[in-house]
Amino acid sequence: MAWIVAVVAVIAAVAATARSYQAARSEQLAVAHAELAERQAKAAEARTAALVDEIRQLARKRIPAAALALSHPSAQVPGLREAAEVDGGAARLLTEAVQAARTAVMEERQRVDAAARAAMRGTSAKIQSLLNQSQQLLHELQHEYDDPRILQLDFRNELALRRTQATAVLCDAWPGLARQSSPLVEIVLGAQSRVAGYERIKVANHLRDERLALAARAAEPLAIALAELLANATAYSHPDTDVQVTVQQSGGRGAFLVVDDAGIGMDEDALDRARTLLAGPSEVLLTELGDPPQTGFAVVGRLVVQYGFHCHIEASPFGGMRTILRVPAHLLTVLEDDHTLSVLAPVPVSAAPAPDRPAAPAEPAPEAPQPAAAGSGLPSRRRRAPRPAPAAKAPAAPPAEQVSRTPEQAESSWAALQQGTLIGRSVAGRAPAPDSDGHDHLGDQDEQGDDEK
Repeated sequence: MAWIVAVVAVIAAVAATARSYQAARSEQLAVAHAELAERQAKAAEARTAALVDEIRQLARKRIPAAALALSHPSAQVPGLREAAEVDGGAARLLTEAVQAARTAVMEERQRVDAAARAAMRGTSAKIQSLLNQSQQLLHELQHEYDDPRILQLDFRNELALRRTQATAVLCDAWPGLARQSSPLVEIVLGAQSRVAGYERIKVANHLRDERLALAARAAEPLAIALAELLANATAYSHPDTDVQVTVQQSGGRGAFLVVDDAGIGMDEDALDRARTLLAGPSEVLLTELGDPPQTGFAVVGRLVVQYGFHCHIEASPFGGMRTILRVPAHLLTVLEDDHTLSVLAPVPVSAAPAPDRPAAPAEPAPEAPQPAAAGSGLPSRRRRAPRPAPAAKAPAAPPAEQVSRTPEQAESSWAALQQGTLIGRSVAGRAPAPDSDGHDHLGDQDEQGDDEK
């Protein structure tokens, strides 16, 4: 019996020990669970605080910076402040919120820009129509009155017309003029006549065929593009320097118009932006062109895309910038011999004679034109036949003394001038307006506001 009592006592002791161990373990587990819950609560509070901070930064910094970067690509958009405290799902949602805000801002900007373009297209069309009517009226006044100031008004009207036409092109409108196939050199003259400071532009004709012409559909667009490049070159170079324009003909690649200025040049960022605009990006917002907007390169880029031109800009050996405008071969043609070239078109630069062949004797210089108006310096146009072989240029006519004229003589001289001017305008825009009194070159016109640099 004794051993039975001992076994029972041992079993009771083991059971008591087991119960005590179980109670202690349960107590330890409860403490561990409590500590874990406390740590999880603290971690959740930290994540919540971090997420609140990220949302605050999203609203105050990240979204405004993302909107600013749409206009200024160099602007930095901050990322997550406490990336370790925000889980992957929350981080992705915050990034998606920035992207959604960027998309919404861009869509709104495009909508506003499209509305502005539509309004400017309508306004430009009305202004262009009024300027064309003013131009016609000025042409009539030139026939009726012997006053050189009418030419000055006509030139300023042409400047306003160019600015309006460029604005219309930038807003995806038609240039507004239709022309016939036009000699390339006359297109250059037409572009030159649309720029303030035109007397600084020197044209060198290196065409092998002086009757090389541009197809009708591309004549006016090329004149607009070249006028914008010339306006840019004259606006950003010293008034005492010349702007060189070289017209060259290439074998199967078309023709090249090279514009060189001795201006202030461009830094790398400005040069990269200019090349981007000249390449014709798919979309250029008006709000990205500055205040006041600099539209010159943007207009050229728009025409490059629409008509197949190619434009490149680089540093010029003259110290400023060189712009090369290439016209593809499929847009070029050759006019018939019966087409009369403008008397103002530069004569092609003659090639040097071969060593084994004597040079042809130079033809006598044509008689200098007689002044048409006393003190006006405006010669009457007389040549109407096709241009002969290149010859030495005629010396400039000496200034005439003040003489009296009858009204019939004045009418005849102005009619001759107007007829010659209309020949140039009919094919490539306006010919350069002659000086009115030897002093006023119309170079004081403000031309700084619309050219890209």
